[in-house]
Amino acid sequence: MTLSVSVHHRFPGIGIEVDFDAPPGVTALFGRSGSGKTTVINAVAGLLRPDRGRVVAGDTVLLDTGAGRVLPPHRRRVGYVFQEGRLFPHLTVRQNLLYGRWFAGLRGGDGFGRVVEMLGIGPLLARRPGALSGGEKQRVAIGRALLSEPRILLMDEPLAALDEDRKAEILPYVERLRDETEVPILYVSHSPAEVARLATTVVLLEAGRAVRALPVAELLSDPDAGRAFGLREAGALLPVVVAEQAADGLTRLDSSAGPLWLPRIEAAPGARLRLRIHAQDVILSRTRPEGLSALNILPAAVADLRLGDGPGALVQLHAGDERILARITRRSAETLGLAEGAECFAILKSVAVAKGDIGAG
Repeated sequence: MTLSVSVHHRFPGIGIEVDFDAPPGVTALFGRSGSGKTTVINAVAGLLRPDRGRVVAGDTVLLDTGAGRVLPPHRRRVGYVFQEGRLFPHLTVRQNLLYGRWFAGLRGGDGFGRVVEMLGIGPLLARRPGALSGGEKQRVAIGRALLSEPRILLMDEPLAALDEDRKAEILPYVERLRDETEVPILYVSHSPAEVARLATTVVLLEAGRAVRALPVAELLSDPDAGRAFGLREAGALLPVVVAEQAADGLTRLDSSAGPLWLPRIEAAPGARLRLRIHAQDVILSRTRPEGLSALNILPAAVADLRLGDGPGALVQLHAGDERILARITRRSAETLGLAEGAECFAILKSVAVAKGDIGAG
């Protein structure tokens, strides 16, 4: 199932002009507050009728203003997960889950056990929402949406109301959702960490316009996009495979850029992961350094160099088949003589990668 979205709408003071295609997986709508993210998913859900628009899920046209076709929300088969779980307080978790099927006009419990297992909510079935944590409520809300057998799943900043511990609790379940279902997911976020960990594709919105729509690894390694995400959050995404669990507590990860050693990651050899490397944690050297404590030294070549208005610079590197970003000073770039094609080495401390920057591939 693929999703095609075209939304053009004007509010006082801002116009929304968004066109993109969402392949299977998680398509993240990323941008600052007011950039139009929630407007887009409300148009997909049928909660907003745009001035002009066309939304197609697979072979089904949900909206085509030019042809006068506008399916009402209840006929679009869209699952919507909000910032808060919005569960019925007087119903048990089991009853809340089955309500999604009843509302969609479905009978029976097909898929109930699989959804419960995937989201880890079996022990919660007899409880009421008042006895659940924030993360548990969100997992139940996701399950209710899935059990309505949606064509599309819309998630509007579903982790925004959770603290860091609850976010860490729920992220693996959203990864499973991405990897184990065929439902296209539109995921609204302004968190670069969530986008890096969860997204397959990213649509970057600025002032109501979709300025980029690219695979997540390609977008995150783009110096221009790095500025949109914020220089402190700029970084690249590396696909890696767990190769070895060493006796000294380190894990070796293999990538096309070279091997990487990180503090122990609880994953079996052969597991595929995605690794977010912050640009500010990458050090560059024109020659292979000796006598350093850093274990991760990757040969690379400069692909692009962007000088900022201030003292900083972003350097995009080719390392194997991957691209890495490094954030350094203009003075360092000049001293090293960096230019497109220049060979160098990218150095990364093992302890520079946080657990939250490691996700399922």
